[in-house]
Amino acid sequence: MFTTRPELAGTFGMIASTHYLATAAGMAVLEDGGNAFDAAVAAGFVLQIVEPHLNGPGGEVPAIFATAIGKTPTVLCGQGTAPAAATIAHYRGLGLDLVPGSGLLAATVPGAFGGWLTLLRDHGTRTLRDVLTYAIGYAEHGHPIAARAAATIGTVADLFRTEWPTSAEVWLPHDAPPRGLFANPALARTYSRVLAEAEAAGSDRDRQIEAARAAWYEGFVAEAVDTFARTELLDSSGQRHAGVITGADLAGWRASYEPPVTLDTAGWRLCKIGLWSQGPTLLQQLRLHDALGELPAAGSAEAVHQVVEVAKLAFADREAWYGEQAAASIEDLLDPGYAAERAKLVGETAAYELRPGMPNGRTPRLARWLTGAATGTHTLAGTGEPTVGRDGVTRGDTCHVDAVDRWGNIISVTPSGGWLQSSPAIPGLGFCLGSRAQMFWLDEGLPASLTPGARPRITLSPSLALRDGEPVLAFGTPGGDQQDQWQLGFWLNHTRYGMNLQAAIDAPAWHTNGFPSSFHPRETVPGEIVAEDRLGEPVLTELERRGHRVVRSDGWSLGRLSAVSRDPATGVLRAAANPRGMLGYAAGR
Repeated sequence: MFTTRPELAGTFGMIASTHYLATAAGMAVLEDGGNAFDAAVAAGFVLQIVEPHLNGPGGEVPAIFATAIGKTPTVLCGQGTAPAAATIAHYRGLGLDLVPGSGLLAATVPGAFGGWLTLLRDHGTRTLRDVLTYAIGYAEHGHPIAARAAATIGTVADLFRTEWPTSAEVWLPHDAPPRGLFANPALARTYSRVLAEAEAAGSDRDRQIEAARAAWYEGFVAEAVDTFARTELLDSSGQRHAGVITGADLAGWRASYEPPVTLDTAGWRLCKIGLWSQGPTLLQQLRLHDALGELPAAGSAEAVHQVVEVAKLAFADREAWYGEQAAASIEDLLDPGYAAERAKLVGETAAYELRPGMPNGRTPRLARWLTGAATGTHTLAGTGEPTVGRDGVTRGDTCHVDAVDRWGNIISVTPSGGWLQSSPAIPGLGFCLGSRAQMFWLDEGLPASLTPGARPRITLSPSLALRDGEPVLAFGTPGGDQQDQWQLGFWLNHTRYGMNLQAAIDAPAWHTNGFPSSFHPRETVPGEIVAEDRLGEPVLTELERRGHRVVRSDGWSLGRLSAVSRDPATGVLRAAANPRGMLGYAAGR
């Protein structure tokens, strides 16, 4: 089978990411003797510089990994929580029905820096300077700015000029979107100061990392966040609001570990983040497919129809049952009997309504915004690059990194948030806060209700899989609500249809928007499928005959998957990355 690039194979180490410069930095760390975790951290910091429209220091870092020694899959939670003053009463008192999709009110505690440092301290081997030097270099001396990053800046340029002048200082050199080499000297200074304060703590590696964390969450970064968040600035509500986040919120937060949720299917064990993410939708989809029996032929209209209808059911459950305060358990949602009943809803034609289930007999309750039938008329499509409005609201987002080394360490991580367009840049720091709080609801008593100290129900969804008890596969993609749809396609292509990693990524992709978006203003496009036209006109026409509203997308436009794998018996490592968007790359030997 032809693939756009080879599936890489070797025995030393592999890394794949959504940007070739991040991959190169991670590979350099591997060559210098670092492990997969060191490589992922280095790549992650570089992604903040070279894909600033997709992630930043003010964002978040969820990961799933396994070490060569323990082999037990573990979730790293680098997702910040809602501030102490982020109450439903406060936001309702401002006349809001939804948390804004941009601006200071949408901020959670920035977890990315703490997440990366926790991974480095506990499972890496390199010093902070070893992994941070690449990002500082690109921020200080410049990098060739990606066309999509420049286009994003162009979209929000007027907002920056008129309402967010601190962002204009960073992102509009010479009062225009950047071209060619672009540097962020303010962020270079921020990271250099953090590194200097870390090394002032002495030569001990762990003390340096802890000092860096303190500089960020208790020192000059937290102080700057606290001061700036008191400023009233325009957000996507059309009004000017100050934030509620404080330095105390940063000081009280730390990255943490927890076990993943898992599903055993067809000889594999697939691991995902828990119900504070959308990750379990991938497990629910697989459980539903298992209940439906043998899969139709790859790429057929029957296969696409089944995958789309199953996705609608799983994501309807996401809306009713997922969140930090979830009432339903993951055991109930993955119960084979529950899946069998839900699978009976998959018919021969497209469903247009949102149909959450009743796990263990519980009655679903949806946010009032959804029962009011907020529906959209625009198409949510793309490669996992953001769909950005002129007010900075972003639908779809994110970067991804996978890494594996010769010792057997393996990791999947999906850094996101703190996009340059999400919030005004903090003076002197060179970055902005994130907007992940938009995924909370302003209704009391829901699993994802806005609650101080709670994590939002995020879309970020890295994946790790085992065979015979051995961690062997890490994969993921950007793409907001599409992440666990595109990942399902990859999973089926690789594990059920027998494609290698690269072929599984290259295969035509599609997704449905027939359930509520996680991003402001939380719209639904009932019955819509967005499909790469490489599926073929006969397939697309048959889907329309079945009642789907098919949007034909360019043949290489959906998803930005990457993956790495290992064969414990032979020691062979493999990697693949997505050609769509022409930035993702894998490297290894």
